[in-house]
Amino acid sequence: MPYTSFAVAGAGPTIGGRIVQALINRGASVVVLARPSSRSTASSLLQGAKIASVDYADVPGVSTVLRDNNVEVLISALSFGALQAQTPLAEAAQAASVKLLVPSEFGMPTEGATDGVLAVKAKFAGTLVFLRVNHHRLLANKLSAYVKSLGIPVLRIHRGGHNTRRLIQNGMFMEFIPWLTGVELGKFHLLGQQNKPSSFTSLDDVSGFVAHALTTFPSSSLHDATYRIEGERTSLEAIGALYEARVPPVPIVHVDKLLDGFDKQTFIQTNFAEGRLSAGWDNYLDKDVPENAASGNKAWGGHHWKTVKEVLGL
Repeated sequence: MPYTSFAVAGAGPTIGGRIVQALINRGASVVVLARPSSRSTASSLLQGAKIASVDYADVPGVSTVLRDNNVEVLISALSFGALQAQTPLAEAAQAASVKLLVPSEFGMPTEGATDGVLAVKAKFAGTLVFLRVNHHRLLANKLSAYVKSLGIPVLRIHRGGHNTRRLIQNGMFMEFIPWLTGVELGKFHLLGQQNKPSSFTSLDDVSGFVAHALTTFPSSSLHDATYRIEGERTSLEAIGALYEARVPPVPIVHVDKLLDGFDKQTFIQTNFAEGRLSAGWDNYLDKDVPENAASGNKAWGGHHWKTVKEVLGL
């Protein structure tokens, strides 16, 4: 049977709060796990949800909240700086007999990642595989996943978009394209050539899919499952052309170096140029598998996936 009772940690205004809203709109029972210092609890996105002020590191305290509210699914939308809190949250979920954990993985696929933030997430939620070339052989050393060691099934939902310290929570959603390219400065800044097809998905489509899956799919389709979704498959060059065609136009400018202070944007655009920001990216093969990028879309039959043009008003 589908799940009806949820807890959300990291219910900020970008993705976590929208997941709360989408679940509430589907008639689900939702408790928001908020730190005492949180400033997001007054958000209109959380209307209809119960707010529980907790210290994420307090395993007994969090488990009591989960148990008292009969929580079946714990969803984490924590940012990079708070990812370490997922460990005690998982322990609290185990103590409260929570049936499913949805970790903070709303960006690039993490399975098989060997370094950086993606590897941190892979080690927490799944199996971390290190691939080394030795005399033309690949040696795979599988490390047991932390959450699975607790006996809690995991659901992953990837929609492409790289995760940096700022974007770990919201990823490269369509809404962040202007930030990525410096549109507010009057030009669409591209680092080199940006013709590689990538995955772009709106905030509402990601949060809506999460709520749809959790409230309609049977548990057999959720436990230790991965869904790759994609709102639109296009390139930064093609999006730039939309900006050039609008009135007033925002011209594309190709540069060898982005503006001062654009360190995160430089990192992300470098990954775009390599084709890594696709929901179809395979970390084991180290390449994009386009047919996998929107493989999960069919699970939301009849849904209209928003386009970049619609979301950005181009």
